[in-house]
Amino acid sequence: MKKIFKADNYSISYLEKGEGPAVVLLHGFGEDGTIFNHQLGALSENYHVIIPDIPGTGDSVIDYNKVESDMDMLADCIKSLLDYLQINKVVLLGHSMGGYITLSFAEKYADRLYAFGLIHSTAFADTEEKKLNRSRGIEIMRLYGAAGFLRNTFPNLFSSEYKSVNHDELNNLITQFSYISTDTCIYYYKAMIARKDKTMILKTITLPVLFVIGEEDIAAPMADVLQQVPMPAVSFVHILKKTGHMSMVEAPDKLNSILKDFLDNISAFIE
Repeated sequence: MKKIFKADNYSISYLEKGEGPAVVLLHGFGEDGTIFNHQLGALSENYHVIIPDIPGTGDSVIDYNKVESDMDMLADCIKSLLDYLQINKVVLLGHSMGGYITLSFAEKYADRLYAFGLIHSTAFADTEEKKLNRSRGIEIMRLYGAAGFLRNTFPNLFSSEYKSVNHDELNNLITQFSYISTDTCIYYYKAMIARKDKTMILKTITLPVLFVIGEEDIAAPMADVLQQVPMPAVSFVHILKKTGHMSMVEAPDKLNSILKDFLDNISAFIE
């Protein structure tokens, strides 16, 4: 059952399961924490797994009039949740937009991390072309709503093979996340447009960093992410073949194995 942490201008619903070192999984745009359902059981065998719904998704809420669209602010939300749970240090693993939040967290609160991971995510800021596309996306959402926007864009995140044989599962996922409000999706897009390049974090961090890369990922292209993997002092790099942006559901067993191996291998960094 989900629990709720309430703050002044937002609340966070979250799941937690298992005992041991704390591991936080942060979902991406157009999703909520349930995208990690396949990972929850696998990781909670040896770790204390926490899966929050980023404010605006799941049962989490946010006052858009009082909270700026900003990845740093969303990182502050995660830090406040950890304070509430009295957890000093975690391994933070972020998918896509969750990776952007993870990088902001690492920049502001590196002392609260054992390590972190970017699952189909990038430290690069949006290019001018991508900012323009996101701005167009905002206008489309204002005209037709977020549900219609996600229905058209969500399938592009999957590999060609997955789409060809998993029509029903893909449609179920689209239906599952169709509740996410237009205000929430616009808020996230504005935060993504505004975010700055975070490669300096990768270049200066002394903690282990995990990169999970999809061979067919068009949202976090393999060529872009491969430029970043030499930057940290300690990198763990995994490329998933015939996989797009959504290995949590496209290749859950492979991703679970990658995450468990990463957590086991960095045990020396975990007090």
